[in-house]
Amino acid sequence: MSKHPSRLVPRSLAAALLVALAAPGEAWAQSDRERELEARVAELERQVQQLLSVQQQQQQQQPAPAAQPAAPAVPAEKRIQATTITPGANPGTVFSYGGFIKMDAMVTDTSDGKILDGSSGRLFYVPSTIPVAGAGADGGDAYTDFHAQFSRFWLSADHTTDGGDKFKAFVEMDFFGGGSNALAGNETATNTYAVTLRHAYVSWNNWLAGQTWSNFQDVAALPDTVDFLGVTDGTVFVRQAQVRYTNGNWSFSLENPETTVQRHLTASPGGRQNSESNTTPDLTARYNTKGDWGHFSVVGLLRQLKYGEETETGAALSVSGKFNLGPSDDIRYMVNYGSGIGRYMALGLGADAEEDASGRLHALDGYGGFVAWRHVFSPKLRGNLMYSAARFDNTPDWVGRAVTEGSESIHANLIYSPFPKLDVGAEVSWGERVLEDDRKGDLKRIHTTVKYSF
Repeated sequence: MSKHPSRLVPRSLAAALLVALAAPGEAWAQSDRERELEARVAELERQVQQLLSVQQQQQQQQPAPAAQPAAPAVPAEKRIQATTITPGANPGTVFSYGGFIKMDAMVTDTSDGKILDGSSGRLFYVPSTIPVAGAGADGGDAYTDFHAQFSRFWLSADHTTDGGDKFKAFVEMDFFGGGSNALAGNETATNTYAVTLRHAYVSWNNWLAGQTWSNFQDVAALPDTVDFLGVTDGTVFVRQAQVRYTNGNWSFSLENPETTVQRHLTASPGGRQNSESNTTPDLTARYNTKGDWGHFSVVGLLRQLKYGEETETGAALSVSGKFNLGPSDDIRYMVNYGSGIGRYMALGLGADAEEDASGRLHALDGYGGFVAWRHVFSPKLRGNLMYSAARFDNTPDWVGRAVTEGSESIHANLIYSPFPKLDVGAEVSWGERVLEDDRKGDLKRIHTTVKYSF
């Protein structure tokens, strides 16, 4: 029998069909021939059945075909690259980035002359830049400023080891800096401004090292403002290099020391000077607690104040937090007091220390704070009403009567978010700076912004 019985089947069937078609004509001619053909057809049918039976037996005896490997699963999202974007990082490092684009436009009217063009006070509320000239001063016409310098970008690399150790590297920058060439940093042609470092630190579990917010500052208590800060007068606001340890509700830090000194009237050079002779880091200790009701924080600061060979000790305390009044309202606040608190509050409105006639240093007492009410009108509209103030106990006999005694301000805003991450806001502000000789200068400003976060 053939090794390929399956090939005989169609041939036998074809022969049988041929015989079946030819047989009728022959049967009419010879009946004996008909009986012979019928016998042959019966034999052919028997052979066909036998061939089909043999074929079925051979198919049952053959092994089943090997299973084909499954096709690789198609990923839900197509990869945009084959390798990591952080080739120098530890395996498994997660890289992320974000920031926002912020356009600010404001109209300012100051009672005692214009704020110097190019000054930070032209970009946001800085009480120390409010001009004070005295009786008869004419502020002139209001002036307008547009800028996008507070637009921001950050990068972060996070890694967790097999043993559970957590590492983080973080850097953030904005464009609140001067230009790098003759055409940069001015409004004549390019408005090109330099990248400015805000944060740059690494953290390992409870430890942090690098530049970030001072541990003496409670960022979570800051109000929702259109202005960069708004309540600048009574706000602790410092970013600087430090080493910090956090454990539960407690955090401690050693931070970059710097002393600002208001020199004696007879000193040369006079006025306010920054010291570069500090040897002991600023020390802070903070306690935080939070819940559904909001959060509360208290922090202490201990400092060495030094100018030349003269030293003094400074200490300060800050209490701050947020209290939720309901699903649509909250109160945010901060109260600060201390000797040598100067550069930590109100962006350096007051000095850290004063110099007497003999050249000795005396820590300058200062105090201030703010309170802000936030109300959410709808998921897309919210508003804030804020008051802020700061005062310093200068000694006019040592430093004169032209130094700043204090400042205060009021702010009200509405912020509309037509889409997630997009804010359109307007804020009305009034601020006043007062000197020791009772001269005053005020600021009135309408500030608008468009901000998109990503």
